[in-house]
Amino acid sequence: MDLIFEGIKKAFWLIVTFDAEVMGITWLSLKVSGIATLISLVLGISSGTVVALTRFPGRKLTIGVINTGMGLPPVVAGLFVSIMLWRSGPLGFLGILYTPTAMIIAQTVIATPIVMGVSLAAMQNLPPKLRLQIKALGATRLQMIWIMIKEAKLPLLAAIMAGFGGVISEVGASIMVGGNIKGYSRVLTTATVMETSRGNFDVAIALSIILLLLAYLINLVLTHVQQRERPR
Repeated sequence: MDLIFEGIKKAFWLIVTFDAEVMGITWLSLKVSGIATLISLVLGISSGTVVALTRFPGRKLTIGVINTGMGLPPVVAGLFVSIMLWRSGPLGFLGILYTPTAMIIAQTVIATPIVMGVSLAAMQNLPPKLRLQIKALGATRLQMIWIMIKEAKLPLLAAIMAGFGGVISEVGASIMVGGNIKGYSRVLTTATVMETSRGNFDVAIALSIILLLLAYLINLVLTHVQQRERPR
């Protein structure tokens, strides 16, 4: 218990003193995961909507792949991105391995199936006759899709929370493609792992508390928006 209390005190001290290293790590965590989530929203919502509203051969197989991707282990995503960005890999010429950019790519690979799966379920859960009603009003296909996305905005906000939560807390892929380089590619999760391996449990607990607070505050804002938009 003393160790936990020391960690809480350490976290409080690091926050109130605006420790430069911790603030830098926190900002990079928010930046990398935020950008990855935004990219995954564009890819996931659009792809999930297309699959939900389109009938094509192999559709059930595609949905099965999407649902499987929702549980994609981060280390597998990290391995795939590492191979692609390795010096001898297909994208090695970019020279972005062990950079925040590589971390964004890996986290996007993790978050996109999550957002896609939730979006797919949200669109499929809409009333079947809604599409016919929208078409009867003379809407174009793009207008129909936009209206249906607006109708499914509450579960789509859940997709945002799920996608962000999936990447802000992952560690395996970030270490594999980011390298955990001090002052450059170190985020809260990788810093926590490093401090734990060094036996600095008070610092590790402090970083974990900051990570939990960051995730809570982001999800609190999204939950407020979601509940405000809920039909009364």
